[in-house]
Amino acid sequence: MKNTITFPFYARLAFTLLGIVLIFFIFYLGRDIIVPLVMALLFAILLRPINRFFNKKCRFPNTISSLLTIFLFVVLILGIATFISVEIGGIASDTETIVKNIETHWARLQRFVTDFFGISKVDQSQHIDMVREETKSALTSSAAMLVTSFSDVLFSMAMIPIYAFLFLLYQNHLITFLSKLIGEGDQQRLKNILFNIKTAVQSYLIGICLQVLSIAALTAIGLSIVGVQNAILLGVITGILGLIPYLGNLLACAITILATLSGSPDLSLIFGVVIVSVVVQIIDNNILVPLVVSSKVEINAFASIIGILVGGSLAGIGGMFLAIPIIAILKVIFDNVPSLNPWGYLLGDDLPKIPQWYKKVKHLKTIAEEKKANKIENLTQEKPTSERVPPSEEK
Repeated sequence: MKNTITFPFYARLAFTLLGIVLIFFIFYLGRDIIVPLVMALLFAILLRPINRFFNKKCRFPNTISSLLTIFLFVVLILGIATFISVEIGGIASDTETIVKNIETHWARLQRFVTDFFGISKVDQSQHIDMVREETKSALTSSAAMLVTSFSDVLFSMAMIPIYAFLFLLYQNHLITFLSKLIGEGDQQRLKNILFNIKTAVQSYLIGICLQVLSIAALTAIGLSIVGVQNAILLGVITGILGLIPYLGNLLACAITILATLSGSPDLSLIFGVVIVSVVVQIIDNNILVPLVVSSKVEINAFASIIGILVGGSLAGIGGMFLAIPIIAILKVIFDNVPSLNPWGYLLGDDLPKIPQWYKKVKHLKTIAEEKKANKIENLTQEKPTSERVPPSEEK
């Protein structure tokens, strides 16, 4: 018999935490390579049904079906990017009206500051000039770094379709590798893990698409109520830019304000745009994300927030975007490995999907309906006295 060594709990916990720290360290060092690879893997999982359709139904070879799938994906992404850039360029082309309206609002703001705080326009101009010079020097010093970072982002984005094509092309090869890597007794567990990962990733990405459509619809309705022109177009832009964590909503709000300034100098419209953006953001964070996105992957809000913060600190915006699907994949693995089940429970969400007060109200409503039905049934069984035949008539 082989002698097995059982480590105490604190030793196993220390090894686990050390492994987590090591994984984070490796992810941080190789984030420029790992982030595009993981994004490509997620897109490959999402596009796998289309690839199987071309391969199985249309009888295309695996290489042709993979190329055609990635080509359609790239055309869709380029079409969305072209649509956003053209519309933003159209809004920015009317610079004279925008500058004129900004100057009008700026003059009103200066008068308000002078009347309310007692600061003269000369002092305000001096402070603004000082801030402008500091901002200009900061931008000049970081211009080279911004150009380098932008070029790195473009290179990483260009590599994602190539990686996704390779994942689709060699998917059977990679699955066979995992099958050979795992023992014979764990083949069924491996199949369950791969199936659950595919389901979780596809459900999450579909939830993201539903979230984009919901944000676009809510924003378009809100802007239409406020009275902003091109509300549907601005709603679509807001929904698409909402995919960028944190910065996307601010950028969409800025574009909407510029579009509003290009059409009307009314200050109330700008306040209306800000209110609509805040309300949509509140609905998104408190209703859409838990209901549409988080429910698809079954991870709790605490794990989602911590994961987004850690992903942002390790790999920026890309890490924020990948945080939730990576946590979902880890949860699937933890749930299917008995020794890691506690970690899967830690990431999961066991809160009731329906609020308790709603259950109580529904239960009371059911009881009231049952009592009403029983009362009606008893009344129908009793014969009315007016319909009873007197004994003399019966004889």
